[in-house]
Amino acid sequence: MSLDFSKPLYFLAPLAGLTDLPFRSVVKKFGVDVTVSEMISSNALAYESKKTYKMLEKSPFENPYSIQIAGSDPTIIKRAVDIINEQDGIDCIDLNCGCPVPKVVNNLQGSALLTDLNKMSKAIETIKKYSNKEYASVKIRLGFTEKNHLEIAKTCESAGADFIAVHGRTRAGKFKVPVDYDAIAEIKAELNIPVIANGDIDSVEKAKWVLEHTKCDGVMIGRGAVGRPWIFKEIKEGKEITSKELIAKVVMEHFEQMINFYGDYGVILFRKHLHTYSKYGYLGASEFRDRVNRISDVDEAREVIDKFFREM
Repeated sequence: MSLDFSKPLYFLAPLAGLTDLPFRSVVKKFGVDVTVSEMISSNALAYESKKTYKMLEKSPFENPYSIQIAGSDPTIIKRAVDIINEQDGIDCIDLNCGCPVPKVVNNLQGSALLTDLNKMSKAIETIKKYSNKEYASVKIRLGFTEKNHLEIAKTCESAGADFIAVHGRTRAGKFKVPVDYDAIAEIKAELNIPVIANGDIDSVEKAKWVLEHTKCDGVMIGRGAVGRPWIFKEIKEGKEITSKELIAKVVMEHFEQMINFYGDYGVILFRKHLHTYSKYGYLGASEFRDRVNRISDVDEAREVIDKFFREM
């Protein structure tokens, strides 16, 4: 499915442990244009890990859909791409060059590639050469310790990336320092391929401002959508739609999707989402969180969650 960059596109950012199939299925109902898998290790894919294979699965509503991989070794990346090529319904392979987590960086993956642009370029070229998908994209940061964002972005473009997403911090900035939207705007002004802005976009006003300020071709939202998957509908309609009724409906649907996908273990995995859904000024929210943290039975969890969100 071709991406139409003639108007702003809205992407769900990949977030490890959060943007799995159940969550993406819920978000998709609220008008997100493009969903991206959680970051998948090219090593794990190449060595045919069953758990990793499951991460490739998508909802039938996810269209267009992108798979994000992490890796730096062209041989391993090629093997991962070959496996992705066998899967239908995938429109894009995205290379992660932004993840700041030490175990990823120490493995010469994620934002570590920002320290070796030659290696990054070869990784992008490998995806472009062997992928049978329509698009190859890259998610970058502004640099590793210092900003060299234009050099990084131009490397992506010359290596054949069809578009890039830019998180407006360096690796050293993790998720704490203010996002440098001016730097994202500089990248957009220099490149001939579409650029997607990412970082701290958490409201209708912020999304509108970022698009105007950076002149980017779209925005990518990650943490701003956790606990608020309807944010994409809000941005497209230009108004907030958050209500207790909406939250109750979304929470229960998300819960059922988790159980369908993970079985009983979905109860435990859903706890972190309940922590964000219950942040909207619910009375007794901390007691509720304490309680659900101790529940692992599906029926008990369903009853307790439903009661809390419907009666508040």
